[in-house]
Amino acid sequence: MFWPIGSPRVYATSQRQLPRERHITSNDGVNSEAPPAAVNGKRHETAPAYADADAAQPKPLGDNAEHDAPVTQGPNGSAPQASSTTNGAVQGTDAETDVDGEIIALRVARNGQLFATITRSTLTIWQTKPTAVLASVLRSSSSIKTYGSNVSLLLRPDSAIFVVQTAFGYLITYSLASDPTSRVYRQHFDPNAHGHSRRQSISGSRLHATADRFAGPGEGGGIQDVSVRFRMVIRVDAGIAKALALDDELVVATAKPAAIQCIRWAPDNHGNQTSTELLSKMSWLSKKTTVVDIVHDRPMNLYSWVMSDGKAYAVQKLPSNTTDGQAPRALFKGYCFHEPKTKDTHAVKAAINARFSLIAVGCANGEIHVYTARDYDGHVPLSHKLQTGLTSASSGRLAFLTYSPDGYCLFAGYEKGWMMWSVYGKPGASSFTSTRFMSENNEEKWLLSVRDGFWVGGGSEILLLSQNDNRLWLLEMARSAVAGCFSSANVSRSLLQTNAGFMIYRGYDMPDLTAISAEVSLWHHVQIPSPYLVDQWPIRSAVISADGRYVAVAGRRGLAHYSVTSGRWKTFDDPDMENAFTVRGGMCWHQHVLIAAVEADNSYELRIYSREKELDNNKIMHNERLPAPIVLIAPSGDDSLLVYTYDNILYHYIINVANSSVRIVQVGQIALHGIIRAPPRVRALSWILPEDQLDHGDPSQDVAVATILFLIDGKLVLLQPTTTEEGVLKYEMRIIAQNVEYYALMRDHPSFKIADNNDYLPPSPSAGLPNNSLQGHDLRDSLWYFDGQDMKLWIDAQDVLVSASLELGRELPATVSIPVDFYPLSPLLNKGILFGVESDLVQRRDISFAYFRFTTRTHLFLPPLLRHHLAQYNSPAALHLSHHYQHLLYFPHALEILLHDVLDDEVDTSPPPELALLPSVLSFLSSFPQYLDIVVQCTRKTEVRSWRTLFAHLPPPQELFEESLQRGSLKTAGGYLLVLHTFEELSSSSHQLIRLLQRAKLEQDWDLCKELARFLMALDESGDTLREALEMAELTSPTEGGTKRPAGSSFMFEESRQAISRNNGRLGDGSSVSDIGIGIGGIGLGTAAAAAAVSNSSMGSRSPASLVTTNGEGKASGSSGGDGDGAAAAVASHETGNTTGTEADSSDDFFATGFG
Repeated sequence: MFWPIGSPRVYATSQRQLPRERHITSNDGVNSEAPPAAVNGKRHETAPAYADADAAQPKPLGDNAEHDAPVTQGPNGSAPQASSTTNGAVQGTDAETDVDGEIIALRVARNGQLFATITRSTLTIWQTKPTAVLASVLRSSSSIKTYGSNVSLLLRPDSAIFVVQTAFGYLITYSLASDPTSRVYRQHFDPNAHGHSRRQSISGSRLHATADRFAGPGEGGGIQDVSVRFRMVIRVDAGIAKALALDDELVVATAKPAAIQCIRWAPDNHGNQTSTELLSKMSWLSKKTTVVDIVHDRPMNLYSWVMSDGKAYAVQKLPSNTTDGQAPRALFKGYCFHEPKTKDTHAVKAAINARFSLIAVGCANGEIHVYTARDYDGHVPLSHKLQTGLTSASSGRLAFLTYSPDGYCLFAGYEKGWMMWSVYGKPGASSFTSTRFMSENNEEKWLLSVRDGFWVGGGSEILLLSQNDNRLWLLEMARSAVAGCFSSANVSRSLLQTNAGFMIYRGYDMPDLTAISAEVSLWHHVQIPSPYLVDQWPIRSAVISADGRYVAVAGRRGLAHYSVTSGRWKTFDDPDMENAFTVRGGMCWHQHVLIAAVEADNSYELRIYSREKELDNNKIMHNERLPAPIVLIAPSGDDSLLVYTYDNILYHYIINVANSSVRIVQVGQIALHGIIRAPPRVRALSWILPEDQLDHGDPSQDVAVATILFLIDGKLVLLQPTTTEEGVLKYEMRIIAQNVEYYALMRDHPSFKIADNNDYLPPSPSAGLPNNSLQGHDLRDSLWYFDGQDMKLWIDAQDVLVSASLELGRELPATVSIPVDFYPLSPLLNKGILFGVESDLVQRRDISFAYFRFTTRTHLFLPPLLRHHLAQYNSPAALHLSHHYQHLLYFPHALEILLHDVLDDEVDTSPPPELALLPSVLSFLSSFPQYLDIVVQCTRKTEVRSWRTLFAHLPPPQELFEESLQRGSLKTAGGYLLVLHTFEELSSSSHQLIRLLQRAKLEQDWDLCKELARFLMALDESGDTLREALEMAELTSPTEGGTKRPAGSSFMFEESRQAISRNNGRLGDGSSVSDIGIGIGGIGLGTAAAAAAVSNSSMGSRSPASLVTTNGEGKASGSSGGDGDGAAAAVASHETGNTTGTEADSSDDFFATGFG
């Protein structure tokens, strides 16, 4: 659900020289007159393996302000400027002279507003928005000699304390102090200067909360004024294997002895500051092993330890209940969930996804194994595996692994590139597709390697650090709005969010061929107003209306909405009103009104805003208070609103529209205590009402008969109501699908909604389009979901409801699986396609940088659905489904793909006659007028060896040729002529070619005449065969008085025909059919290998918009990757075996276009 866009922004410390008098180096507590082991001005006694409480108390070094505030900083608190001398290659104990060396580590604060980087001897504090250096610490030579150079960086989540790990086993801590009201500098522009002013499309006269109206997204706060002070040094004599900074303590894994030590930032109530547990005392750990990596997730309260033996453990810290005098107790308990079978699968990195309860483990060979954390008792089974598709030598060692904040994307950085996957394994963007020598020449190290990074703005950007680099690369992301606000409209309309705006796909209301075009122009790009974005970035959620006319966005505070028709925004004029509430729980549109779940002043409300009115607290149409925070809201049907809260109660509201006013009325509620254990883990919900209740029932009784569909983590859960013998309502729960990234219940989607009263609304731009004709067909109740690999669906959700009851004990009906090689965003039911996007990395020689763009992809879903019906011997259902799509121009191509897929499978598997599906498919296809064209198109896109299997279930090619001729389909008849020739049947009835040539002459189809002539020349390069045919067809011979053919040679092609093996159509070693390529009327045949290539290309999952056009010479042009129409065919003489090149003419019908 994440796609990088554009080219990254690059940040680095300045190369300008800092005046020497403003250089203040930090000795980190080392007194030049004292022995080098002095800490905090006092002799550090022979320390135990772990730091003591006394060493944790920082003491001033004296009255010298330079030592008390050792910070490199400009005048008046301005950001420091580095010198032009670069010391990125400092070795040993040599100190760097400036802050622009090679960055070796970075860490970000929990709120994302600050992050820090280190070089071998410096610590630099950065602000995220605007991205700028706030302060830096330059360690002195004495500090480097005493403690060692920097090797790693820790940051307390609240960004109050920074910890630098050194090469000699020390932890140097610094504290950060800031003035929330002070700012370093602000931009100033002459108000009298004349320049271009962009037209504002915002209603009202907004009062700016920030004085800098030129600030970018999230930059309204300006650059903070901070100072960094040395705090203390902690020495760990046992050696630091790995350390982790948490809210309350430092967790340090030591090497000798192997142990875990927890060092509190401040002593506890009993005066204790450290606690230690040896790994050898942990019975659940393997013996003689050390910790390699530790990660911690706060929402799940879970650690993941990666050990030196390649195992990975899920670990929890036990609650503290120790009092003075008690014996040492166990600090941790854990379970091994990853046991490598080979060295290649040794764990090296780990990442935790709290949103989906997943733990990803990176292996030594570059693979990533993803596990599901079902509970805290060790049930952590393998979910799926992710692979780069490269060897470990090509990708390099895995160096960095992280999930996006919303959990929908996994980013992996390798020594030689990086790659992204969706949460359940769909491959996304990758730098491995780049041309490496171009990236090296342009010094684009973000494409060559990634050693560290973090997400910015809730996933709207990612900041990357490359190997051996002093630059930071900030890459923008486009992501599906479903990640921030799961709404049926967001799924069906495919709304995409960017860092500062959103994109709307306009293909839904376009003609069929336009909608499936890969052109970027089908996307409507909208910029969020700067006055809102400056203060409220990042945008946390966005939602589009069901008809695609309105979009609402919500950032840190407040909200804003946009009209697609007018192009105008509405924001709060009063920033105080905007900052008074936060959208939490989602938003949805009901026609022209916006319903938002908000939190304001410790109250939880549902607010209704009208698009027609200004955004103002005094113009709220309705306000409904709830007793608990709202998890999510979901519209259902025409007028229902479902609201699920943190106290595990589902409320049912009716949206009441009367006299141009809108309000919601509660008509029921369901307590789900004991059914759903963790309400915050619910990502989406819908419900399904019986038809009678939907049409004639009392809304207050809906809760008693509705079947509820929940998406919890990655599980799709069905709750069905039943009544006990005592008449008490209860629910049966059944998990119907796993690894679900999103789902779509089609009865909740716009294609099937009929508005009863639209008098007060402007007419819908989608009114009268073909989607209204789909009312009532059997996809109206379909249930779709994407599992990270394929799009799957149940054609009728009612079948699932009938089978889901535990009392019946039935198996769930089989799903229809639709394989796709891109990320699908939504099924477009009225067009019969799956729609999605994929990332494309562009590198050009005329520019010195690479950039990402995303391309639109489409895939026909009709063939798998029709095959599913036919496999169940349900031809009437297949005909019923086809009836609703016959108006599509590419419908015959969908039937062709159906035939092609079934034929390929049965040629390879050779099923027994009673299990063969091909006869049913051919019988089904015979119901359509394009039947003959579909068969002949399929023959040209399959290998010749498949023809015997195909025509074993068809009338003889002779009859199909005659039928095509009777219908006037001359080019189709030409295709069957090739089949007759290949089957050695043309010699006995060569007058058929003469008849076709004469018919083409009468209808003045000169293109076909030309193709027939080329066909004859391919058989006889001397031209005698062509000359005889022209004479028999009463066409003027190209030459007068030509030489007579030798005796025994005739137009019957006895010597020039091509043979096909009788062994089920499979080529024998001596077969010469692979030596010829012929084409008639756009029906081209090539070698067996070429036929396979054509088949693969034509049946690929690409848009059919890349039409093949022909020039005056019948040569294909304008095709991107073509499907065989413009492919060069090898034409050979049977007598000589020599090949010459020619080009097959492209077909005039639409079946020739490639489609997925």
